[in-house]
Amino acid sequence: MNNLRRFIREEDGQDMVEYALLASFISIVAIAALRAIGPLVNAIYVRVQGALAP
Repeated sequence: MNNLRRFIREEDGQDMVEYALLASFISIVAIAALRAIGPLVNAIYVRVQGALAP
């Protein structure tokens, strides 16, 4: 029982879990943003390619 109480009170790994959650959240937001603006950027490249074609 004392081992369980000591395990619950320890906060050494808590920071690492928080950083991992923050990194995963930032990654998810970045992927969503890139997927949202991807077609817009592609349209710009298509227009530039069309303007440069003979």
